[in-house]
Amino acid sequence: MGSNRPSTLAPDFFSPRFREQAYTLYRDLREKGAVHPIQMPSGEPAWLVTRYDAALAALKDPRFIKNPRTLPDWKDDLPEEIEVFDEHMLAADPPDHTRLRNLVHQAFTPRMIEGMNHRIQEIADTLLDQIASTPSRRCDLIDAYAFPLPILVICEMLGIPADDRKRFREWSNALLATTNRPEKMEEARPKMKEFQEYLGELFHMRRSDPADDLVSRLVHVEEEGSRLTSNELYSMIFLLIIAGHETTVNLIGNGVLALFQHREQRELLRRRPELLDHAVEEILRYYSPVEMATDRWAAEDLSFFGEPIPQGSLVIVALGSANRDKSQFPEPDRFDITRQPNRHLAFGMGIHYCLGAPLARLEAKIAIPTLLERLPELTLDFGEEPLPWRQDFLMRGLTKLPVRF
Repeated sequence: MGSNRPSTLAPDFFSPRFREQAYTLYRDLREKGAVHPIQMPSGEPAWLVTRYDAALAALKDPRFIKNPRTLPDWKDDLPEEIEVFDEHMLAADPPDHTRLRNLVHQAFTPRMIEGMNHRIQEIADTLLDQIASTPSRRCDLIDAYAFPLPILVICEMLGIPADDRKRFREWSNALLATTNRPEKMEEARPKMKEFQEYLGELFHMRRSDPADDLVSRLVHVEEEGSRLTSNELYSMIFLLIIAGHETTVNLIGNGVLALFQHREQRELLRRRPELLDHAVEEILRYYSPVEMATDRWAAEDLSFFGEPIPQGSLVIVALGSANRDKSQFPEPDRFDITRQPNRHLAFGMGIHYCLGAPLARLEAKIAIPTLLERLPELTLDFGEEPLPWRQDFLMRGLTKLPVRF
């Protein structure tokens, strides 16, 4: 399936140095058009959407579906250990998507998120107490702060022991590495088997001894039979863990990086704390934590922004590119915490708009100013080496953020 149109973009697009060059490459692509043929590492042809107007349209267009199993002649070759985690909201279309989203919507209401404010502040203060007591006055801010804060929050919401958070990092990294990279599947299988066994034990415990947490509620729903299958339960918990912390880890890390790369904006935020909401939105736009929206496929032969896209074609929306489009954002490569309006697409758009966006925003609005207030002498501790961007396909985030204080 898909287009056989040749592509010259793949070598640059998937090179290890892509993250460093991405914004220049995106700008060049936007100048040439809105939609571009590329080739995935597997050899599969795909279409990359780079302009803001086209990205917004693609995210809302029902002709681009999330579950390719409904396509004619679709062959699903996911290993069993990975397939069990592939029946979640982001891989579903209505009516399944609507049903699954409604099940977890109760946990992400504005009132519930606002109720987390005090607990998030406690976690941030505890982590910064630990950092401040470090004898070397140095640390990796990803490991010490940006990662543990959101994983502790989502673990508490789900009712998962916080001591297991490092294992979640291994599991999530293993699965994210397989995105559009079939050669990584075999490597990920043992980790995914471990994760499935872990969740199976947790579900068994919550069935016999339910608690006031989201896992207990979802297990109860699964037992009703018709509303949540076993694979949907595994997939839902996995998605909540991934979506509940991966984006926020990147948001906090990218935010600190951007503020320290632009000293005048950091000082402006210190002087005018009322700009915090705008600052978080600009971080989301400037260094979008999710670089690529999750996969979509053309449900039919169609024309999209002048390009004929055959049925079954893989379509990828480059959120990081759309958020640097000068047609929507004046001086798009300038980091400006006073930017208004700022209608970025960092959390997507349409029916798949990120359910956890309010929680991610709240965590960033607590984590970043608390860090700046508690460690006012904080500085980045990088040498001349390139920034250590993660190499998985979907995310833009740092693998480490060394600082001294």
